[in-house]
Amino acid sequence: MNRKAVAELAGSVALGAWAAFAVLALVVTGRHGAPSAPDRSLLAWSVGHRTPMTVAVARGLTATGTGVIPYALVVLAALLVGGTRRQRLTAALLGALCLGTGQAVRYGVMELVGRPRPPYQYWQTHASGWAFPSGHTTTSALTAGLVIVALCLRARRRRVPVVLCVLVASWAAGVGLSRVYLGVHWLTDVIGGWLFAVGWLGLWLCAAAWWLPTGLITGSAEPDPPPPTDPADAPLERHASQDPGRRGRSRPA
Repeated sequence: MNRKAVAELAGSVALGAWAAFAVLALVVTGRHGAPSAPDRSLLAWSVGHRTPMTVAVARGLTATGTGVIPYALVVLAALLVGGTRRQRLTAALLGALCLGTGQAVRYGVMELVGRPRPPYQYWQTHASGWAFPSGHTTTSALTAGLVIVALCLRARRRRVPVVLCVLVASWAAGVGLSRVYLGVHWLTDVIGGWLFAVGWLGLWLCAAAWWLPTGLITGSAEPDPPPPTDPADAPLERHASQDPGRRGRSRPA
């Protein structure tokens, strides 16, 4: 792959995501945490469309967006990337470090913004801390991004498993939306979590493409075989006769 192109693309995506996140954070703080019209509308829709079964499914889905499961998925993806033990270990450490530092920075932003959650009477699951950006949303989106990157790196010249990538992305989207459905986050909290995850992952990909040594994770690609040469251009062997008419004759004594 072209490392410079990957770095430029990841950097551009990260810059756009951070810009959008900054605008959204300014809007949230400017309103002193008050929900917007889409926030109130989606919460009202969620409250009016709850059944015991859908709430149970949403609780199970939202539980996969935090704790051990995201780190286990990142480590499993790292095992798919590396070809050697060193490469797998490096990929696992980098993935876990990206996820862990992302969670820490998000927590700092959450404390800085200090946005209240929706009213407690609408909650259908346990939640703690401030609301913006959503922690479950950020963690699951970062995890999905790392898994998709691992799948793309593993594929290399083969076709990327698009269906699997779509399933992973849908899982992350479902975790984020389940937070709104369960009444513990506003829609803008979830959007903020998605933007934060894209910006953080893009920043790490840009840095990795610029500074990681080639072959540290996925190994160097095998060089393409040289193009065939014209037999007429091949050098003659020293012991071969240069006169075709003398083929099969014995040398004079």
